[in-house]
Order: sequence, then structure tokens, then C-alpha cells
Amino acid sequence: MASCRSRPPCVGTLSRGEVSENSGFRSRPPGSWGCPKKMRQNHVSSSTRQQRRSWTNTNSGERKSHSYFGDSGGFVAADEAELVAVLREAHPYVNLHRDSKFVVMLSAELLDSGSTLDGILKDIAFLHHLGIKFVLVPGTQVQIDQLLAERGREPTYVGRYRVTDSASLQAAKEAAGAISVLIEAKLSPGPSIYNIRRHGDSSRLHETGVRVDTGNFFAAKRRGVVDGVDFGATGLVKKIDVDRIRERLDSGSVVLLRNLGHSSSGEVLNCNTYEVATACALAIGADKLICIMDGPILDENGHLVRFLTLQEADTLVRKRAQQSEIAANYVKAVGDGGISSFPEPLGYNGMVTTPNNHIGRPIWEKHTPTFQNGVGFDNGNGLWSGEQGFAIGGEERISRLNGYLSELAAAAFVCRGGVKRVHLLDGTISGVLLLELFKRDGMGTMVASDVYEGTREAKVEDLAGIRQIIKPLEESGALVRRTDEELLRALDSFVVVEREGQIIACAALFPFFEDKCGEVAAIAVASDCRGQGQGDKLLDYIEKKASALGLEMLFLLTTRTADWFVRRGFQECPIEMIPEVRRERINLSRRSKYYMKKLLPDRSGISVVRTFRYGS
Repeated sequence: MASCRSRPPCVGTLSRGEVSENSGFRSRPPGSWGCPKKMRQNHVSSSTRQQRRSWTNTNSGERKSHSYFGDSGGFVAADEAELVAVLREAHPYVNLHRDSKFVVMLSAELLDSGSTLDGILKDIAFLHHLGIKFVLVPGTQVQIDQLLAERGREPTYVGRYRVTDSASLQAAKEAAGAISVLIEAKLSPGPSIYNIRRHGDSSRLHETGVRVDTGNFFAAKRRGVVDGVDFGATGLVKKIDVDRIRERLDSGSVVLLRNLGHSSSGEVLNCNTYEVATACALAIGADKLICIMDGPILDENGHLVRFLTLQEADTLVRKRAQQSEIAANYVKAVGDGGISSFPEPLGYNGMVTTPNNHIGRPIWEKHTPTFQNGVGFDNGNGLWSGEQGFAIGGEERISRLNGYLSELAAAAFVCRGGVKRVHLLDGTISGVLLLELFKRDGMGTMVASDVYEGTREAKVEDLAGIRQIIKPLEESGALVRRTDEELLRALDSFVVVEREGQIIACAALFPFFEDKCGEVAAIAVASDCRGQGQGDKLLDYIEKKASALGLEMLFLLTTRTADWFVRRGFQECPIEMIPEVRRERINLSRRSKYYMKKLLPDRSGISVVRTFRYGS
């Protein structure tokens, strides 16, 4: 998914719940926008306006709604118009995701729901045919517990792990086998032969759907006796067979990775599903880890948490480490010292302010493991503290006393290991996977390790760096000249990107609260850093900040960079749409063009002063 996501809220209780907004594909008429307070007019070019029309069927008297597209010169039904809008919105992401490797963790709770699982697997099959490579890791915890209950046995958990006695191992084998067969069956049907032949394909190659490969793709070892508890046939991930997984993916198969590992002595061991999924994502260098769960991650106000930087997710988990065993295990696993001392709340840029840990490494610094035999090693001791993946489970997860904090800890763990994106999705929403990947604002919670890296609010000591970047653009006439005094007065409105102590990009947001809009100004990137996406990072950051301030629109004045902004959703507008107080200060002799963009509604509850509150 592109990194244009709504800014995260001040996350509190991570609870289960329903999400009603954005529950399906919706389209907005091209060229339309809402206006700031006292907006003069809704100015939309006639060539892009979508006009609603109707006609009467003379045979039945039925009136049908149609839409007229100025660029097509014809009428189409409303549902067809929406389909066109959806395909156009999805188009940029199709090529972006092609050949990407996604590890998808399917919650055991979802596997109990036939209709829900059917929809998810249909979407995975569709995405597979678009060129995305999938490793599926289905959960089995619920199914194992059900089988044990049927046999009059009680499951036993100690911490995150199940104690796997002989009865539990037998149930684990049955559950894994049944789920594997179910998934293979659901992915087997091909598309309608009639639809295929309609477009000229008379072969029968499409009668079979997705090829699924299962096998002994990872080795395991016994967890053994820990603190006096014999975990029996419970296993830990020892090695991921990266070469064989990649070989199957490259040959066009979906890899189904069961949570049953095989030891060097030929034993079958019951492993933690999340540990398998996270270890696999790290080992194969997955582009995304996608966790499809049975509910959304909500903040304390019941709003969907759409986006978290790695630093924010890390800080949130640490804040709960004293009341959550899984959070405490995360802190231990990433090797950043004890859990009694936590970092300060994040600044708006998402950077933790606590300096260093006990080994002198900033706690927000990502750890990139090296790989040997398909798994990560650091000083021969595994990923940080010996874990190849990150296990979540046990009574804490079953009870949901801490909501989905455990899944968030797993997301932060793999992000720190090098996976750039983790998506936590509510699988009870129909089409959630497609909505997350192909809608601009997504549909779930994304944790990202690199989106705003190095981006922060400007400080007085940044003045010289900002001046150095914008000076060439001022001299060329692309930017309005500002004196040092003017820059200093406006410094609170500037955002910068810092790399290795140097300011490499800057931008400014000047809010007009009465009109509920803001001006984007002074976007500039150092000449040797252009073409690396820094401008997009700044604009995205500015948009999220404006939304957090309660602004509804952004506008800008430009003489030479109109194309760049048009590609990013801005549309030309008349000068009358610029706030009056700003119009009075426009230098008309520059003959600037005026552009405006409607912001996505801020449904996240974010406040600019990032004060985190943590509920139970």
C-alpha cells in the first residue's frame, strides 16, 4: 500500500468492535471537493464533473439512475460508474504490489466462520492472479481447544504457549490437517468458464484455480522445560527453509505454512502460529506481514487506528509492559533493557525522545538481522534474545484483556527486523484485504517502519539548513523570497526531514482556522536527495498534520510545480476560493496558479499534542 494513510490517534484501549465507515468501495465524483467556511462556490471543471441523469423505461415505467462522464461522452448506470471509479482508484496499486511477497496470518477465530473465510480466500486468489506471492499461515488455537473439549480435556497454557501433551498434539495434527484441506479446497475452483471464453480463451487451463503447496518448510526444536514446566511437544521455530519457499512462490504456487514443525529427530512439534508467521516474514524478506483478525484495533474513543509508525507502536507496547506479559516479552525480545523505565510520549513526528538504552543504542533504532540458514542470528544467539519469530497466545490473548496489544507487539517485532509494513485487518469486514491494498486510505491498521523516518517539526537550529535548501529555489523564482526574520517567525509552521544530522528537505503548513483550510508552502528538497520520495513524505506528513488540526482543505500557490501537485490530488481553483485574509497578501504580479485539495476526514481522534492515554 502506498504510504498515504491517515495519521494515528492517541492510542488507548485496543479493543474489539465494529467499524461502520468505509466498509465498502465508495467513489467521490472526480473534481469535487468540500469548501472552507464561507466558500464562494463549488468550482468544478465541466470536463470532469460527473452529472447525475435519469431516464424512463417506456415498457415498464421504471426510472433508472445514470451517470454522465464528460470524458466518455456517454451514459452509464450508477453501479457501472462506481465500478469504473473503483478500478481507476485501484490502478496505481496493481503494479506496485506485483511480485511482492506477502505473509498472511489467518486468525483461528476466522477459520470457524465459513462465509468469512470464503471471501478472504477468494480475494487472496484474485490477488495471486494479479502477481502477488502469498505465504498463508492459518491459526489453529480455537480448533484445537474445541477438539479437546469434545474429548473431555482442558487446554493448558503457560504464558504465550500451550502445554502440548499427547492429546493436545493429536488435536493439533487433526486441526492443522483439516484446515489445510479446507484452504486447498477453497482455493481450487477456477473462474467461470463462460466469463473466460467470452473474452476469447477457449483453453481449459482456467478450470483449476490456485496451486497450493504445503510441506516441511521449517524445522523446529522442543521448547523443553522452562521454569519447571514441561511443555511436552510444544516446539520453537529453529530454521525456515527460505530457498524452498521462494522456489515454490516463484513457480506460481501459494505456500501454505502449517504450525506443525519437524524436529531433527523426526518428531512432530506443535508451534505457535504467530511465531511461525513472523519468523517466516523475517526470513524470506516479506514485503508485508498481514494479520487478518476477528476485529479492528480501536483507540479509547472507539475510532479505528489507521496508522502507526514503528516508533509509536514500540512506545505503546512498552507503556503496557508492566500489565501485559506479551508486551513484556516484546521488550525482552528486542533487547532494550528492563521494562521499569519507559520512553517519553512521542512527538508529532513519531520519534521517541528517550536517548539510549543500556547498550547505547537508541530504542527507536531498527534492528536488521543477518540471516544464516534462513533465520536471523545476532552473535549466534538468534534474533536479539533467541526468538526467531514472536509468539503470542495463551490466556492473555484468549481473554482479550489488553485488546489486540499482542498483535501490535508482533507487528512492531517484525518491523524492527526489516519488514517495512505490517497490516492488522478486521477479517469480519467483507473485502477488507482488497480495501486495505487498493484504497488510498486503507481499511485497517498499518504499522510502518519507514514512512516518516527522520521527519520532525523544525527547530531554531534548523534555520541555516532550511535557508540552504530553499535559497536556490528562491533565486530561480520558484519560491517567494523570505528574509531570515520572516523564516524565523514562520519556523513553527515548518517541518523538516533530517538525515545524518543534515536537513535534506523542508515544507511549511500555514493554517487558516476560520476557513478550515491551510496553505502548503516552501516544499523543497536538497538537490542531491531528489527522486527519493522526500517530497511525497513531507506532503503526506503535512496532510496528516492539517487533518489533525481540524482543517478540511489544503491550498497552494505555484508558478512552476503544478504538475507535481496535480498528480497528488490537487486541482486548479479560482482565486476566490483562497481565504480572503490570504488573498489580500498575494503578489498578483507573479501570476501564480491556485490549487486546492480536500483532505480525508480525520476519523482517528489524533491530537497534535500527542498525549497518549492508556485504558485497560
